Amino acid sequence: MSMTTSDQILQRLHEWGVRRIFGYPGDGINGLLGALDRMQDRMEFVQARHEELAAFMACSHAKFTGEVGVCLATSGPGAIHLLNGLYDAKADHQPVVAIVGQAARAAMGGDYQQEVDLQSLFKDVAHEYVQTAMVPEQIRHLIDRAMRIAHDQRTVTCIIVPHDLQELPAVLEPPRAHSTIHSGIGMTGKHVVPAADDLRAAAEVLNAGKKVAILAGAGALGATDELIEVAERLGAGIAKALLGKAAVPDDLPFVTGSIGLLGTQPSWEMMSQCDTLLMVGSSFPYSEYLPEEGQARGVQIDIDGRKLSIRYPMEVNLVGDSRLTLQALLPLLQRKEDRGWREQIEQQVRDWWGVLEARARNSADPINPQLPFWELSPRLPEDCILTCDSGSTAAWYARDLKFRRGMMGSLSGGLATMGPAIPYALAAKLAYPHRPVVAISGDGAMQMIGINGLVTIAHRYKDWADPRLVVLVLDNGDLNMVTWEQRIMGGDRKFEGSQVLPAFPFADYARSLGLVGILVERPEAVATALDEALRADRPALLQIKSDPKVPPLPPHVTAQQAKSYVKALMQRDPEAIGTVKASAKEWWDGLFGGRGRRS
Repeated sequence: MSMTTSDQILQRLHEWGVRRIFGYPGDGINGLLGALDRMQDRMEFVQARHEELAAFMACSHAKFTGEVGVCLATSGPGAIHLLNGLYDAKADHQPVVAIVGQAARAAMGGDYQQEVDLQSLFKDVAHEYVQTAMVPEQIRHLIDRAMRIAHDQRTVTCIIVPHDLQELPAVLEPPRAHSTIHSGIGMTGKHVVPAADDLRAAAEVLNAGKKVAILAGAGALGATDELIEVAERLGAGIAKALLGKAAVPDDLPFVTGSIGLLGTQPSWEMMSQCDTLLMVGSSFPYSEYLPEEGQARGVQIDIDGRKLSIRYPMEVNLVGDSRLTLQALLPLLQRKEDRGWREQIEQQVRDWWGVLEARARNSADPINPQLPFWELSPRLPEDCILTCDSGSTAAWYARDLKFRRGMMGSLSGGLATMGPAIPYALAAKLAYPHRPVVAISGDGAMQMIGINGLVTIAHRYKDWADPRLVVLVLDNGDLNMVTWEQRIMGGDRKFEGSQVLPAFPFADYARSLGLVGILVERPEAVATALDEALRADRPALLQIKSDPKVPPLPPHVTAQQAKSYVKALMQRDPEAIGTVKASAKEWWDGLFGGRGRRS
């Protein structure tokens, strides 16, 4: 059989290093599916349960491997279903290429079945590059440009392939003629270091500071050693944006942990008191958790100049690779002999871990949602990969889990969408079948899309060198983060019509798929259940019946937030008494670290 354009698309992707495509079939991509069948010895097709899951998996593959993730969907509804996962990749600056089918060229513009204006549909999410293939001569350069732009700009690109074009004979080499494109393969890389004068200006600011705070984000994930050395040199503490949680280990005494609404008290205190801020590879959006404008001098490092000085007015802005820039900056930095600021930070960090343990061990009805995270943290395997969903689970993930060197973890940062924990974990496991993976989700995200991903986990796990994939589900019957936002931000009582979830037997469902399913209903059973799951010879799901009344308190409660909470309680919130009691315990532990309090 002669090579078709579909064969050429896959061959070209293979030449770019792509070995796995996530997707779901449909007649709008039959030509591509036939080509995948012919190429299955060199290209794996991972059938998702839904196109949204496929896009999430492509994003996860990019996050955990550094490679371009590729997803495939049919025309019309399949293409539409990709969008949420693609926006997740766009918001977190991950390179993903989406390949989607389209109606035959002759039918386009005729309101044909499943015909959608895909060029317009994808123009926002793939604004750097979205193109429709119209003739075989385009295939080579369309794939080349989609891959190169996705990688270089760390963004989403899209190629639309009409149904009839997929079966046409391939044109491997366009004719050497006017109006033809002759492209080649080869990744671009940004090994950018700022100019010497700019580095000296940055060093002057940092050397002059007496209370230096560092904020590390996803762009600093490859600069662990350099961040630690800079912090040691400057006597600084390091706070982390959510996507930068793995940038530096949490067991270092000067790492204050996460920042923001889901952040820690030491991070809040450090930002409130610092006189100098060094932001590395982060576009953390919440200015109220950064120093007040004018309080601190600022230096920012980012590979994308468009992200500089948009969160805090920086004095020196450095466009460059985080690791290389810090390496160039280090010889210019002076060691601060006065370690008073560092000692203050380290004491606050020690106290905070005591606060978290006290809060995790507070009595609740039936299980405090912080307890599973506190018990999981020391049990995490050395080389594990963690994924987490949006919601209150993200708060406990951010605060209670101590990441150690060598661990990886991610969630939906910029988009903060529900649903990615399970597909993220699946893609991580496919990329690293020898590493244990832990996926953390709430019952809302699991009911939305996670239970579908369990079907694929059950189907694939026997192929993994290490079968451990632990799914931890906080089952509180409540869309908990939004419930608390209704109270704290809106001043409204819990609206049960929107917030209460129907019961679902997650553990039973996991067992019906051939996985380990464990229902945990008592706090004293949490540790044992985690041990059992991590020893299992197959993926395991822990359904933990947790208390929705325990608040994911921000590190600093404003007067307006307190006022809104009181207003919600006065409207006869259905859980008013329970939330007041739970909030009082959290407040007490924040003051005294649990010392002297009785449950």
